[in-house]
Formats: sequence, C-alpha cells, structure tokens
Amino acid sequence: LSLALYAGSLCAASSAAFLYHDYCIIGAGPSGLQVAYFLQQAGRDYIVFERSHAPGSFFALYPRHRKLISINKQYTGKSNSEFNLRHDWNSLLSHDRRLLFRHYSRDFFPNADAMVHYLEDFASMLKLQVQYNTAIIHVTLEKDEQAWNGHYFLLTDQDRQNYKCSSLLVATGTWVPNVVNFPGSEYVEGYETVSINPEDFAGQTVLILGRGNSAFETAENILGVTNFIHMVSRSRVRLSWATHYVGDLRAINNGLLDTYQLKSLDGLLEGDLEDLAIVKDKKGKLHITLRFYLENRNTSAGIDSIILPQDELDNFATRAPYDRVIRCLGWKFDFSIYNRSLRLMPGKGNKKKYPQIKPSYESRGTRGLFILGTASHSVDFRKSAGGFIHGFRYTTRAVHRLLENRHHGVPWPSTVYPITQLTNSIIKRVNEASGLYQMFSVLADIILLRENATAFEYLEEYPVGVLAELETQTGRRAPNGLFVVIMEYGRNFSGADKDVFYYNRAVGEAQHAWQSNFLHPVIYYYKHLPTEREMKLRPPDWPLPRPDAVHHIVEDFLTDWTAPNAHVLPLRRFLENCLSTDLRNFFAESCFFFAFTRQKLPPFCQQGYVGMQGLLGSEGLRRHAVEAGLLEDYAPRDFSGDKTPDSREGSQDQLLRDHAIPVRPLQHLVNAKDE
Repeated sequence: LSLALYAGSLCAASSAAFLYHDYCIIGAGPSGLQVAYFLQQAGRDYIVFERSHAPGSFFALYPRHRKLISINKQYTGKSNSEFNLRHDWNSLLSHDRRLLFRHYSRDFFPNADAMVHYLEDFASMLKLQVQYNTAIIHVTLEKDEQAWNGHYFLLTDQDRQNYKCSSLLVATGTWVPNVVNFPGSEYVEGYETVSINPEDFAGQTVLILGRGNSAFETAENILGVTNFIHMVSRSRVRLSWATHYVGDLRAINNGLLDTYQLKSLDGLLEGDLEDLAIVKDKKGKLHITLRFYLENRNTSAGIDSIILPQDELDNFATRAPYDRVIRCLGWKFDFSIYNRSLRLMPGKGNKKKYPQIKPSYESRGTRGLFILGTASHSVDFRKSAGGFIHGFRYTTRAVHRLLENRHHGVPWPSTVYPITQLTNSIIKRVNEASGLYQMFSVLADIILLRENATAFEYLEEYPVGVLAELETQTGRRAPNGLFVVIMEYGRNFSGADKDVFYYNRAVGEAQHAWQSNFLHPVIYYYKHLPTEREMKLRPPDWPLPRPDAVHHIVEDFLTDWTAPNAHVLPLRRFLENCLSTDLRNFFAESCFFFAFTRQKLPPFCQQGYVGMQGLLGSEGLRRHAVEAGLLEDYAPRDFSGDKTPDSREGSQDQLLRDHAIPVRPLQHLVNAKDE
C-alpha cells in the first residue's frame, strides 16, 4: 500500500510539473505576436515563449546597419485602410489603428530600432500572453489518443520547467548563420559580428562571401573607404525588380553594381565557396586559392611553399591579397531543439534552410505542428512574400482560421451574397485586398456557388495549395462549382535574366489580357472542386490545375481595375458565360417589360423588382431618368401639348412614392401573358 501511494504521488507530481496550454508558440517575433493576437481575439488558451527579455529580439541586432528594406509608404492618395496595407510592409494586423507602423516611423525604409519599439507596443498594448526570458531547449512528443492530434507536445526550457500543449506553433524564424567550411575559413569574419564602423575598413581590400541583401548592405556601408571590394558567390546576382521577389537584391543596397559596371575597381565573381581556400601570409594578408591546390600539402609550412592559382595563371581574378574576408550568407532554421520523434526535416535543394511543411503550413512529419513566419517561406520561396511581414501576416491569419475549424468547429469566415453582386464583389476585392496583392499565387479568394447559381458564398484569402481539401479545412461545402480569384504576374516576365524594361512590356487591350505581364487578377472557374490528383498534376509554375474556364483582367498601370470597358465588362461577360445567366442591372421599367415578354427573368429582376426591392420611385428620380435619356417621358399631357397642372403631377408623384402597391409574382404574370 505504501509503495502504491508513493508511486501515485510521483505520478501526480510528474503531471503537475507540466504546465498545460492548448497552444504553445515558440518565438515572440512578428509572426509569433501575430498568431497570438488572433488566438487572443478568439478567446483561446495560449502562451508565447520568448528567449529574450523583449519581443522582436532579432531586430535588435539585424540588419546590422539598421536600415530595413521593407517599405513604409505614408501616402497613397487613398483612405481605404485595406488598400493602404498593400504599401505598408511592416504593420501587423490588429483592430487598433494606433498600431500602424506609420505612427512609429516616417522613413520610407525605416530604422530597425523603430521595429523593435513597434513590436514591444504591439505585445503590451494588446496584452498578449508572452513569457519572456524563456528559451525552449527541447521539444518532444507524448502519444495520447485523447489529445487533439493523437499526441501532446512536451517542451522544456533552460530552467528545466516542462510545458505541455495540444498544438505547437513555431515562430522562431531563421536565425542560425549559414557557415561554409573550407581550408582557412577560420580567418573569415561573420556578418553577425563584423564591425559596422566604416573607419575600421579605411584603406583596406575586402572580399565578401555572399550575394544577398546582407552582403550588399555590408558593401554599401564601406564602399567609400575601401581600396576595393570583391564579392563572390555560387550564383549570379538576382535583382528584385527582375525577379519580382522582394528577398532578392533591392535597389537601396546595389551601389556596388554601379562601381563594378562603371569600372571603379569593385567587382563580382561567381564560384562555389566550398572549392575555395584561404591562406594567410606573414604580413596578415589573406590569399585566395583553390582547395585542390592544398591537397596533400602542409598549410602550416608557410605560403611560400604553397602553389597559388596566379603561379600558373598570371591574370587570376583574385590574385591580389585581401585584408579582410566577410561571410554574409544569410540564416537557416534551428532544428537542434526538436526531438527525432517530431520528424521535422529540412527541405531539399535551395529550401534546405527551411523545415519541410505542407501548403497548409503544417509539418509534413507531425500533425498539429505548424511553422509560421519566415521559417514557413518554403511554401513560396522566391515566388511571393511569405518570408516577410507583409506576406506572413496573412498566411498566419490563414493558419489560425484552419485551426479554428479543426479544433473548435468554427468554419472559415464567409459572406453570402445574391448572384447579382458577383461582379461587384470581385471588382471590390481585386482593387483593395492586401492579402491577395502581397501573397500573389499563394492566397486566393474562393467563391462557392449555391444551387442554380442564385447566390454565392465568398471566402477570403485561402491557401490555394490545399484547394482540394477546402471542404474539410474550412467547414464549407462546394457542390455546385466555384470561382478562384488570384493575382499573378505574367508567366515569362520574372527571372534573373529577364529584361523587365523592354519596349511594349505592358498590355492595354482587354482582348490581350491573357498576355499581361505585371501583377493582375486572374479568375479560375471549376465546375467541381479540384481533386488532390489534379493539384499534383497541374502544369509547371501554375498555382492551380487547369480550370473549365479562366479569365485574366488586363493589367493596369495604376493597379486600378475599375474601368467599365477594359475591366468590368469583360469580367461580367466571362461570369455570365460560366453561369449561363444575365448579371446586368436593370431599371424597374425593363424588369416590368421582361415579366410580360420572357419566361425567365434576369437575376436582378427576379431578386430585386419581383422581390419588391430596389430604389423607391419619385418624381425627381423619374425626371432625372428622362433627362438622361434612360426613360421615355410618359407624364400625362393636356390637348395643348403641355404637361398637366401641378396638382396632377403631385398626385403622380404620390403614386410613384407609394411603394405599398402589391406586385404579382412572376408566375402569375407569365400565366396572364399565356392566357
């Protein structure tokens, strides 16, 4: 009995040692705070673990030279807050208008310190549940059939405190520096520790390893004080204006390209960094050679005994010695804290710095483990903005909506409209929606048609990669077909080798809309929800499988898709062809005429005029329509040809205002006509 009691007390103590929450979030960076906000708004049980004493610790150090490359556009000429988020790349989503980044900085490219201040306010003003100074050092699984996902996540912090949660949301970003090991790599300084004082580089010759924004940012800082700067990387430079990918080289950092192409000593080279070797001479100068020259040689014997490339090729590009070599190779995800039971594996190829996840942002190896923020960028790497605040604030919201449906039975938010509002709904969204605009080809609006196409249900910003799972992921049904509204660039317009400034690069005619190059709306129509097999077999670089019909809204220089003839009319006719119906709007006089001459009324008349809805008549409205040539003047006249006295007009005006006059149903009108 004593042993049994002792064992029971141990079990109770063990259970009490685990602090439980439904949702555990690792990291209080932008994506961690963003998902915390959505969970708090929904009233869920969650906790955020942050290893530092404040949120956004990454921005306290990076970028080293403190200038962000995310734009902060103060003015757009519009007051629509959703539209303005298209050009605000730093704000997180919330209901509090004070938490817009423009209140923290007026700079177009803000200082990183403003981001630190902003994230601190976001966490404190919204009272998010963040536990600071808590570094999670180990994560494993505990099988339990009663758990949401068939297991619990067990977390341990630096003080050996244990936590248990049903769903794990990883928002740590990518913060482990990428390091390439080669002979002599011990002489290389890292971007994370190198001096940011230009005077420390005065009169020096510098080699930079890497070709991303951190490499060019470093070069930009010392460009005016060095003898010359060389930059070497495996791949050629990728300009963001050519690739349309914001993670490639931005114009704000590309001063080195000017000095290279204008022959001012600086230069760019291509080569595999793993083939390099660095040898240090007696004066402390660093000489670049190739690894195979050092094979079977003793590098400690001195540089005089080592054959350098210039000994055989006297014009070898990097034959001049360097004073410093700086590594600027970016960052990767930290896999070290995750137990093998989670099966959290790195991606392949150029995505190996990210964990493998599904298009729903859930781990491929473990149900209930979601990757958020920069670390989730493998879904749209080099395609869209999912690795940056202005992109992942929307993908994080999408993940929250998926979780709400899966664990709490809350369907994906939607709005039902009559079919007559279909054209207007699409035009409104493509002209103001920020999520569609920033996460082009990744997030899409889904329009689910009701039976007989009399109404539709509108779902905003759903991940198209899991379109085949729409019914299970959203709790919405799609038995009658659907439209998918998405934004795309032209198929052959983006690429490192593309000339995006060529003559006649833009399309202006609606009949050539399918050839549009710049970002523009595309509407896909499916009679049935695509299957998982159709999604896998979709054409290369297509976000969706082949539809039953597709429509491109022609690109617009102002990104304003409201032109009646170029944008609205072709869209309406496309929708009408797909639905075999008439989506035009009509005056009451026309609806009245159609009721006697047609067996089927247009939806606008059926849902409006016959349903006793629409504008109420008045003499002023009738007179305006007559003057505009929209109606004939049926006002009674006397024998002299003049209109009847004012008293008659007054009685007619009263008649037009009387909206209580009963209207017979359509079937009665048709029967009367047949009789």
